[in-house]
Amino acid sequence: MTAAIRVRGLEKAFGDLHVLRGVDLDVEAGTVVALLGSNGAGKTTAIRILATLARADAGSAAVAGHDVVADPGAVREAISLTGQFAAVDEVLTGRENLVLVARLRHLRHAGRLADELLARFSLTEAGSRRAGAYSGGMRRRLDIAMSLVGDPEVVFLDEPTTGLDPEARIEVWDAVRALAASGTTVLLTTQYLDEAEQLADRVAILHEGRIIADGTLAELQRLLPPAKVEYVEKQPTLEDVFLAVIGDGSTTTDEEVA
Repeated sequence: MTAAIRVRGLEKAFGDLHVLRGVDLDVEAGTVVALLGSNGAGKTTAIRILATLARADAGSAAVAGHDVVADPGAVREAISLTGQFAAVDEVLTGRENLVLVARLRHLRHAGRLADELLARFSLTEAGSRRAGAYSGGMRRRLDIAMSLVGDPEVVFLDEPTTGLDPEARIEVWDAVRALAASGTTVLLTTQYLDEAEQLADRVAILHEGRIIADGTLAELQRLLPPAKVEYVEKQPTLEDVFLAVIGDGSTTTDEEVA
């Protein structure tokens, strides 16, 4: 397999604050990799460098075979970035948001592309409504759909479920799984351990500016001593209770609004 993202010795400092201290990372094409770390670990800084929105102090990075410094234009054509907050225009309808992005990318048949993405993310019935009336999960799904206009090779999702309720998180997880099923390369940053466990083919742990562990969940689990078998009574979590009370935990319908 070929690497869709390759990072070697990436460093970045803001004054005396060294955020990245020599990051090495490979993301194979068609996989989902979670970059896991606590707040301030440097996850967003790394994504900004890979998306050509910031420049590293040292090291190298290539995305879709293009160097982020030598050929930033080619990198931008090959990627899409979804930040921590949904970038939808709340005055426009869901469909109008998608058509706008398609036209900005100078794509033909913008309306048809918009309709295809609305169907792909289960937003067809909501497509004619203003995005400002969407629930949090629907708005985030629209945001991800907008990032796929033009079929980018690599999608960056920077903490996509920050601030969402449990139901909305499940909606976004389903959207990311749909991306993975289509063969899109995804680099996902998150501070939620369960999110990385649910979505990622591989997990890279960023701590104090360096990748200190990188592998599949099974490989990372083998770093710990063998588990002891104990029989305990497992109590439901508050999230389990919440989802059980409101229904079966499945994705909300498009009729639900904020």
